Amino acid sequence: MSSEQRRGLLFVVSAPSGTGKTTVVERLVQVVPGLVMSRSYTSRPARTGECDKVDYNFIARARFDEMIEAGAFLEWADVFGNLYGTSLADAEHELASGRDLVLVIDVQGARKVRRRGLDMIGIFVMPPSFEVLEQRLRGRSQDAEADIRRRLTTARAEVAAFAEYDYVVVNDELDACVERLRAIVIAERARLPAMRPVVARIVDSFSRKEIV
Repeated sequence: MSSEQRRGLLFVVSAPSGTGKTTVVERLVQVVPGLVMSRSYTSRPARTGECDKVDYNFIARARFDEMIEAGAFLEWADVFGNLYGTSLADAEHELASGRDLVLVIDVQGARKVRRRGLDMIGIFVMPPSFEVLEQRLRGRSQDAEADIRRRLTTARAEVAAFAEYDYVVVNDELDACVERLRAIVIAERARLPAMRPVVARIVDSFSRKEIV
């Protein structure tokens, strides 16, 4: 890694199911250069319209268990009976290349990343209210009533974990929410730890230049 190459920043975005975190981050990486969204592995079947290696890396439950045993995941979690995980090798490749990486993971996954001691910027995306979240979940028309109730019960506990994060953004309107997230990424990129390689090069140019 050259003196000009910085290590990428790791952003972790969490939110209760139905808040729209995936849609928000997909839009975010379209408007912020050098920012990529991690593609998770999952043991669940693909839903209608989803594509392997585009939406998720869809793998069999047995293969997922093998990867857990091999320590291949940066984090993994059981979410409503399905397993989701972030490849450690994939994440390291992006960060070492200097690209900023966004993980879209739930609260328990974020806690696992923190326990690893990695530098990360945590962002919690909050629904405007319980009522709005319930409307969004019911409006998707893809979950049974029992599943909706389970997701809402889980959301109560997840919302209470907002204080574990560095930033909280309310997804009351898509474009506004994306703009708030973009502002966070830009601000974090300007912090000294992220700028140090670039600053070191500039300072070095001052020390080498003879004043006449």
